[in-house]
Amino acid sequence: MTGQAAKIAVVLLNMGGPDSLDAVRPFLHNLFSDPEILSLPGFVRRPLAWWIARRRAPHSAENYRAIGGKSPLGEITRAQARALEAELGPGYAVTVAMRYWHPRAAEAARSLRESGAGAIVALPLYPQFSRATSGSSLADLDRALADAGLGALPREVIRSWEAYPPYASALAECVKEGLEELEGATVLFSAHGLPVKLIEGGDPYLGHVQATVAAVMTHLPGVPHRLAFQSRTGPVRWLEPSVADELAALAGQGVKRVVVVPVSFVSDHIETLHEIDVEYGALARSLGFEAFRRSPSLNTRPSFVRALAQLVRERSAALHPTPDPAAGP
Repeated sequence: MTGQAAKIAVVLLNMGGPDSLDAVRPFLHNLFSDPEILSLPGFVRRPLAWWIARRRAPHSAENYRAIGGKSPLGEITRAQARALEAELGPGYAVTVAMRYWHPRAAEAARSLRESGAGAIVALPLYPQFSRATSGSSLADLDRALADAGLGALPREVIRSWEAYPPYASALAECVKEGLEELEGATVLFSAHGLPVKLIEGGDPYLGHVQATVAAVMTHLPGVPHRLAFQSRTGPVRWLEPSVADELAALAGQGVKRVVVVPVSFVSDHIETLHEIDVEYGALARSLGFEAFRRSPSLNTRPSFVRALAQLVRERSAALHPTPDPAAGP
């Protein structure tokens, strides 16, 4: 950054996804090695993560094969970073740190050190906070910044933005597009599931999801809607109802048209492209729905990128970047 003032580095945090079929197993191993995912002592968690990844990899790989042989999450997140940097303009640089696949937080931290970042805005791309998602990613970033010698840089952490009005407006745009030409359809918000014990332990995720739904529905008065949860795994009790159970309930009530809205995701990935589109789509057809549609994901929608830029500007206003010693007078 010779001759330039130090910039505010915006770090977009996301979970990542395998970028090839060969990456599926190591990605799963990284996922289940996270103590926020498997809250067990390390000497138990590490071999268990290896075993789970080995057992799940073949089935997961087939799902990824069905959507093109990889997760699009990495490419979409990098595109979001480029769009956000262009929207923010001079004074900001945007980078990506993935929790379970490349580029990892350590890679992002090295890049920030080499570029001479003067301050950091950490922005998890999870609108609703959970310690298992945003919390884990932020802790991972903290460790990486400390290891890179950047722990003392001025920093702003955006822990959640579940009801931020510009975001809710952008998501409402997606819902409205999903509802086009589907008169009388019910909107089914689908949030990623979470074990009930986390909520009972004080995790704010459920309340945040409900706040997002309420904020979006202010733009859709009179439209019938429900909230359900996807991606339940393991024997523990998860948030209910599941999407499958809610679809069955709606069918039993005579509902024939449904638009599913992935409310806790801002990018397409395996849980939108396969779990919702393929698996729940097949279930809906078997239940007799005449129309089943998923609203488009936010991805790089201009209104969403503008919402993120506005959020970053508001939250970074008080930051004072550390001068870059290589910059000119």
